[in-house]
Amino acid sequence: MGIGELDREAHVPEGRPSGTAASPRTLAEALRARGDDGLAALLRARPDLLGPVPNDLTQLATRAGTRASVVRALERLDRFSLQVAEALAVAPDPAPYAVLAGLFGGDRDAAGGEAAEIGAALPRAVALLREQALVWGEDDRLRLVRTARELLSPSPQHPSPTGLGPTVAEATAGMSPGRLQEIVAAAGLPSTHDPVSAVAALTALFTDRERMGGLLDTAPPEALSVLDRLVWGPPYGEVTAKPTPPVSWLRDRGLLLPVSPRTMVLPREVALHLRGGRAHRAPEPRAPELGVARAYRPQVVDGAAAGQAYAALATVEELLKSWDHGGPAVLRAGGLSVRDLKRTAAALDVPESVAAFWLELAYGAGLLASDGEADERYAPTPAYDDWLDQPPAERWARLVTAWLAATRTPGLVGGQDAKGRTLSALGPDLDRAAAPEVRHRVLGLLATLPPGTAADPESLLARLRWERPTRGTSTAGRTGAAAAAASPGTAGAGAEPGAAGPWASETRPPAPAVPPTAPRPAADLRERLARWVLGDAELLGITGRGALSTPARALLNLPLDGPAGPAAEGGGVEPEVAAERAAELLEPLLPEAVDHVLLQADLTAVAPGPLLRPLADALAVLADVESKGGATVYRFTPGSVRRALDTGRSASDLHAFLTAHARTPVPQPLAYLIDDVARKHGHLRIGAASAYVRCDDDALLGEILADRRSAALRLRRLAPTVLAAQADPASLLEGLRAMGYAPAAESAEGDVLVTRADAHRTPPRTAPAPVPDGPPVPDATLLTAAVRAIRAGDHAATAVRREPAVPVTTGGLPRTSAAETLATVQAAALTGSAVWIGYVNAEGAASQRVIAPVRVEGGFVTGYDHTADEVRTYPLHRITGVAELADEDA
Repeated sequence: MGIGELDREAHVPEGRPSGTAASPRTLAEALRARGDDGLAALLRARPDLLGPVPNDLTQLATRAGTRASVVRALERLDRFSLQVAEALAVAPDPAPYAVLAGLFGGDRDAAGGEAAEIGAALPRAVALLREQALVWGEDDRLRLVRTARELLSPSPQHPSPTGLGPTVAEATAGMSPGRLQEIVAAAGLPSTHDPVSAVAALTALFTDRERMGGLLDTAPPEALSVLDRLVWGPPYGEVTAKPTPPVSWLRDRGLLLPVSPRTMVLPREVALHLRGGRAHRAPEPRAPELGVARAYRPQVVDGAAAGQAYAALATVEELLKSWDHGGPAVLRAGGLSVRDLKRTAAALDVPESVAAFWLELAYGAGLLASDGEADERYAPTPAYDDWLDQPPAERWARLVTAWLAATRTPGLVGGQDAKGRTLSALGPDLDRAAAPEVRHRVLGLLATLPPGTAADPESLLARLRWERPTRGTSTAGRTGAAAAAASPGTAGAGAEPGAAGPWASETRPPAPAVPPTAPRPAADLRERLARWVLGDAELLGITGRGALSTPARALLNLPLDGPAGPAAEGGGVEPEVAAERAAELLEPLLPEAVDHVLLQADLTAVAPGPLLRPLADALAVLADVESKGGATVYRFTPGSVRRALDTGRSASDLHAFLTAHARTPVPQPLAYLIDDVARKHGHLRIGAASAYVRCDDDALLGEILADRRSAALRLRRLAPTVLAAQADPASLLEGLRAMGYAPAAESAEGDVLVTRADAHRTPPRTAPAPVPDGPPVPDATLLTAAVRAIRAGDHAATAVRREPAVPVTTGGLPRTSAAETLATVQAAALTGSAVWIGYVNAEGAASQRVIAPVRVEGGFVTGYDHTADEVRTYPLHRITGVAELADEDA
């Protein structure tokens, strides 16, 4: 179909509902014609329209046409729906449905499969645009909301995603009448009397298939080559003062029109003729299929995911336990320093990016925070202790639930913000509002595959790009830029996009043309988020070997025994209930905790599985972890035994502990190690002088004084059994331990100080709140109330009023005297009729309402407010005026 047919009346194709009523003239009228379900669907799809609830449908329509709201709605369209909106933006306003279909099918019939897919997808896309109030009008007069048309229409600064340029009328606006007549004559058309008829004649020529074909038959081959390179966009290019002959031929006949002294454009009508009437080079009516990487038995996937889930719990626990005495310092600008992140990664034996993920996960779950002290440091929160007391499956569900809702994005750590500053772990500026949506969508797509099936990552990313495309970089607008760069007679394949090529004379060096629209950073971030989600899900045990596990399906409220539907949406179960169900499914998959270890003669202990928490905590103090895996190996050292003694345990306590929890006899070397360290432990006592060393053995103190390594401690003898030091007690304690002694700290009363591993906690902290990506989707109750309020307000705004005897109006509110107001509402209360009032509240906000008064006394009128759908009382002195409703609305 040529562009000339776009303004003609076209019949509605079969299968399309044809509107019998007159097409609405405004968006508000179109919304007024909807049922309550239609309004609810609009508010559900665009919840930003509810803040606050509009007073009436006119206000709702106005809000739906604001730039911010329209941009938000466009960014949530799938690729084909967005292509439909882009096609409407370059079609006449209004456009019949048949014209819209022609912009996808073109003059020549598409292949059978493609035509069938477009024919099935186009009505659904139009219905979606209508539902979201981006398109309104009957099928014979489809209108794109003006703001959307402005956003999607082509301009030199913002080329259309379709690759089309302005129309002949738009491109020739401001052109001199003489130049227009020259173009008309060169195109072989009779001269006209005015510019309007000249533009109309050119438009008619370019949209006539037969005459346009005859004109192009006379074109030089080089000129046709230029058109072929420009036809799919971008249509703009830079020219010199002396363009090449092919460009001059096209310019003289209006096939290229100037938009500035140095820039020319291919008119939309010419491009559509060359394209065969198609707005997009590659319509994408169908979402890409998910490819399958590999299929496993569901039991294998669940086993692998459960093992990784347990490893995730162990990693978070190890991380926070290492910060029990206080973690690294908080940077002045917030966050963790690069050096501390490296240390954390080395301690966990993971890459820095993975360490940042575990840090952010613990922070997002409320298990880690800054302590708020003057020398601010990170430390576990009191919630961490509560988390440790929960069963492993419940701890996992809590971590995953926090991860699903978090907007903080660990993958950004190490990058730079808009001001070039490095983004640090646990620092500011890591929130990305799109993160929760991307996580749910990636996992939802995995759930559409049969259980045990892993998706091909690239096909999954292609599907996400189709569902949330980059507005402004559709396939049509990205092609042809490189081809248009080469001049006739040169190879175009290797030319840089935007070079001067055929626009310039052969002697002019290449000059940049108007560049195509660059990809939007938001879309690039969305794809990176999807890649990070795949890796994070594997780390957390949500997926096993790339496939979604059964507990994760329960957590996401998805079918457990088969693929989810196309939308992969949950069934409305509360998150707490879903988490509880996921924990129940994960519990039998996790390894059972054991209550014993196997002691070895080489001063090691082997835990044949995960240990019960009291045993694991006690053993972690008595020994150092040497290796982790299916069986954890602990090593006993003098330092680890001294650490256990520092907690207040005696040698006999340690022997009894090992005897009770070892399946093998306590090896002699281990017993000797404990007894030897215990004999020396506490023989020296350290307190605060600045610091002092006290010992009943004066010979030992003399040995310390004679040791050259003690020079840095600046010791001197105060008494036969006491040494004083200028170092603080902690430094003195560490210095003597480094010299091979086993001192113990004591209090001011002379008692041995008992140290505990879990001594430092932050004050109670709440988990960081996610940054919302706009308002939340309203629930059914809110939607029902909002629709009722909008309907009532619209009734009040559009009700037909009887004119008062002495009409006085200012603005849109009725104005009557106080006596007339009182008499009218009293009469309405007696007759039970409704009246229209103007009302100004205490804040000075004016509104109009329809009420049915039931009582008037004490300076107040009480009645049923149709606008608010409830009984309300209004002060009479705040009612600006009153008017009776016409009989048909009373």
